[in-house]
Amino acid sequence: MKKNVAIIMGGFSSEFEISLKSGQVVYETLDPNKYNPFRIHIFKEKWVYVDTNDNEYPVDRNDFSISVDGHKINFDCVFNAIHGTPGEDGFMQGYLALLDIPQTSCNMYQAALTFNKRDCLSTLKPYGIRTAESYYVNLGDSIDEDAIIAKVGLPCFVKANKAGSSFGISKVYKKEEFNKALEVAFKEDDEVIIESFLDGTEVSVGVITYKGEVTVLPITEIVSNNDFFDYQAKYLGQSQEITPARLTDIQEEKVRTVAKKVYEVLKMKGFSRSEFIFKDGEPHLLEVNTVPGMTKASILPQQAAAAGIGLADLFENAIEECLKNV
Repeated sequence: MKKNVAIIMGGFSSEFEISLKSGQVVYETLDPNKYNPFRIHIFKEKWVYVDTNDNEYPVDRNDFSISVDGHKINFDCVFNAIHGTPGEDGFMQGYLALLDIPQTSCNMYQAALTFNKRDCLSTLKPYGIRTAESYYVNLGDSIDEDAIIAKVGLPCFVKANKAGSSFGISKVYKKEEFNKALEVAFKEDDEVIIESFLDGTEVSVGVITYKGEVTVLPITEIVSNNDFFDYQAKYLGQSQEITPARLTDIQEEKVRTVAKKVYEVLKMKGFSRSEFIFKDGEPHLLEVNTVPGMTKASILPQQAAAAGIGLADLFENAIEECLKNV
C-alpha cells in the first residue's frame, strides 16, 4: 500500500514563500510509485489541500484529514516543510503528536527550544558548546547602549530571537545605529538577541538521521558578497556556498564533532543545519535550524548531494525514519 504523505508548507512568518518552494520540490521529487503526496498549504486564514489543478479543499483540523469528491483521506505521515512558525517552533509538532500522526522533523520541545536562539544557546553552553557574547532585550525594555557595548563590543549583530532566514537582523557599527536595528528586529519578534561580531570563517553543518544513524553531512563554507549572510545572500545568490568547506583537517574534525554533539545532546531527529563561525580556531555556534530549506539550491540538499545522497533518497529517508516509530 502506498503511503499518503501530507507535505505541509507555507506558514505564518516572512519565510512562507521559501517554504512553498521547499514543499513544491518535495512534492515533485517523491516517487509516486511509493507515495501519494499531497500539498497542504498552512496559513493563518486557511489550511487547504491544493490539487494538481490548484483547486483547494479545506483541511479538517479535528483529525488533519481532507475530503475530495466525498472521499475522506487520512495521512500516514507529514513531511514538514514549514520554515518559521508554526512548523519550526513546535506548534505543528505538538498538534500532530496529539493526533498520533508521525512527521519528519524533530519533536515539539526540540523545535521550540532551537527556534529560540537565546534559550537554545543557554541550554548548550554547559555542554562546552562555544557561542558569541550576547545581550538580551525584550520589547518595552529600556535600552542601555553603553551596557550593550560593554558586553558585546562593536561591531555587533542585532537579531530577532525567534525568526529564521536572516529576517530582522542588522550589523551595528556605531552606538547611534542601535535604535534602527532594534526597530528592524522587533518587527519580527518581541525578543531580541544582540551578539558580538565573530570575525572568522562561517560554515553550515547539516546533521540528519540517515538509515538509522546520526550522520554529519559535508560542510559548507559561507562567503557572503554582502556585509554578512543576510536574506539577499542566502536566497538571492549574493553569496558563495562552497561544499566541501575550505577547512583544515583539525577544523573540520572539530566542527563535525560539535555539530553531532549538538544534535545528540538536544535529542534531535530528522533534519538539522547548524551555523558556526571559527574564532581562535574554535567553532562557535550561532543557531540551529530544524526545518532547513529543501530547494535544489538550498544548503542541506547541496551537502547531501556531496555525500552521494540524492534529493529523492534524502526525502524518502526522512519519511521512512519517521514511520519507523509508528
